[in-house]
Amino acid sequence: MVVDLAVREMPVRRPWYRHMYAQVLIAIALGVALGHFAPEWGAALKPLGDMFIKLVKMVIAPAIFLSVVTGIAGMRDLGGLGRVAGRAFVYFLAFSTLALILGLVVGNVVRPGAGLHIDPASLDAAKVADYATKAHDTSLVGFITGIVPDTLVSALAEGNILQVLLVAILIGVAINLTGERSAPLERLFEAAMHVVFRLVSILMLAAPIGAFGAMAFTIGTYGLGTLANLAGLVATFYLTSLLFVLGVLGLVGWACGFSIFRLVAYLKAELLLVLGTSSSETALPSLIEKMERAGCDKGVVGLVVPTGYSFNLDGTNIYMTLAALFIAQAMDIPLTLGDQIALLLVAMISSKGAAGVTGAGFITLAATLSIVPSVPVAGMAMILGIDRFMSECRSLTNFMGNAVACIVIAAWEGKLDRTRLNAAMAGDPLPVTPDVEPVIAD
Repeated sequence: MVVDLAVREMPVRRPWYRHMYAQVLIAIALGVALGHFAPEWGAALKPLGDMFIKLVKMVIAPAIFLSVVTGIAGMRDLGGLGRVAGRAFVYFLAFSTLALILGLVVGNVVRPGAGLHIDPASLDAAKVADYATKAHDTSLVGFITGIVPDTLVSALAEGNILQVLLVAILIGVAINLTGERSAPLERLFEAAMHVVFRLVSILMLAAPIGAFGAMAFTIGTYGLGTLANLAGLVATFYLTSLLFVLGVLGLVGWACGFSIFRLVAYLKAELLLVLGTSSSETALPSLIEKMERAGCDKGVVGLVVPTGYSFNLDGTNIYMTLAALFIAQAMDIPLTLGDQIALLLVAMISSKGAAGVTGAGFITLAATLSIVPSVPVAGMAMILGIDRFMSECRSLTNFMGNAVACIVIAAWEGKLDRTRLNAAMAGDPLPVTPDVEPVIAD
């Protein structure tokens, strides 16, 4: 009788094709095939990818707001909030700078642009004029002042992540300080959070369709031939990003007590979604939920993950310095050590100034080059065609960087449940609460 009960309690394994990661992977492969063999059809499927991304962005603001409010409202040590934020920014600054330096080092060693001998006069500056204009309009001061919304409601309505985060922190602190009288409001936000994350899980059923449309559009519009023309830069960027994730972040994970490979396996569905849509934002709600299931404190997750999406862009930083060196090498423009240090310092600022801006990778590159006069901004026209292919790698690296940052800072704060973390890394994560389903099923 005992054996019979044990058998009944064993989880039923679903067929491989019912797993979200398998469906997204198949959708990506079909999208590549359609875009390659029927490019006009592939390009016409752009609305599928755009609609899915808009669906997810629709719930990002409420998901962040409710996660942060409930996390801070339930904090016993409210004074620790500032400490978490301080440690998060120290971590973000250190690893963003490290990513910039890695891009410079690899660019100097591999020299992917050497031998192309591109004449600057032959480049069409008009192709990148729009990005240069946006870069000019973007400033660090404007970015900082833009964090404060016009009203409490406008932050949620406009979907600005940092504005939502600021409002959520203020309301969470107010609820916490109000005490017992705010308990009904806290319970309301808790209930609303469950509803929003259930809504996210419903929307994620359309993830394969969105990935299919986005990938078919990318290949159909730009073609695999475009990728082959500048394969050296693309390969160098992908390998450098892989080195950063498996090497640098892998060592950080090892020091923190988890395997980067197991973390990749735990987040495989989200990573495939990011790959298919070229946007790490599509997996933001799921990352919040999965980090909580992996044992990270709710308050830490709510603060670190959304902030990291604006300040911890490791993939974008690698891309900026590597692409800048590629452009200089391709046009036979020598850069002294002083030039490269200036490039690094400017990139550290511009990467924060354009955070949260659509097309941030290309815009921050334009902002960086505009301040280093020896390398013409028009040189970006060389890589405009392949930027879409590199955006996937940027998004994947940014996503993994924020996942690792969340676990490390939670451990640093002593707010990491090792039992949950080990279960998640072993492929058998424990639920946050019995009534909350995972956002993306494994």
